Amino acid sequence: MDEAALAEAIRGAQQGNATSFDGLVDAYAPRLFGFLYRLTGSRQESEDLLQEVFLRLVRTIEAYTHDGRFDAWLFRIAANLVRDRVRKVRRSGKFVSGSSDSSDDGNGSLIESIEAEESDGARRLELSEEVEALNRALAELPEAEREVVVLRHFSQMSFKEIAEATDVPLGTALARGHRGLAKLRKLMDPDSATEVQAVRRPRKAAKG
Repeated sequence: MDEAALAEAIRGAQQGNATSFDGLVDAYAPRLFGFLYRLTGSRQESEDLLQEVFLRLVRTIEAYTHDGRFDAWLFRIAANLVRDRVRKVRRSGKFVSGSSDSSDDGNGSLIESIEAEESDGARRLELSEEVEALNRALAELPEAEREVVVLRHFSQMSFKEIAEATDVPLGTALARGHRGLAKLRKLMDPDSATEVQAVRRPRKAAKG
């Protein structure tokens, strides 16, 4: 959705036009779901949170003043909901961020509709394994760094937008993104990290 179409959809949604609101949902649901799924690792949690994001959007869009930063505003809502949910479930002990969701019945989830576009069975299995490995690695990152990495590389947001969405200075967002990505690369390729350490390790003097 280009800027002109987005501005028109926002105006329509603010006036109570259901078609305009549906347009915003269609435009942002895949990116938001991807963001939520990368942070939670659970399809069910992500779908529940996605519904909460759009419910919050319905309640607050009239107060939104469009200044070209709608993405940052919407993803800030999503990020805050994730933080609230994580705090609640940590107290209850029912949910762990980054865990696989084996209870999903697979009916109608957004991520499955995206994955269904990949027709080759072998490649789909390979992609599934890669996604699981990535999710495990993301779960190892500190929450703040994981949030920036996901927003930057899975939600296509600029660092300026990320700083606005997470309510931190631009330099902080850049630093978190750099650290998070460096850690993620090591987690995804531990053999490479071991090789680097071996090269840097001083050699012992040869015995005569």
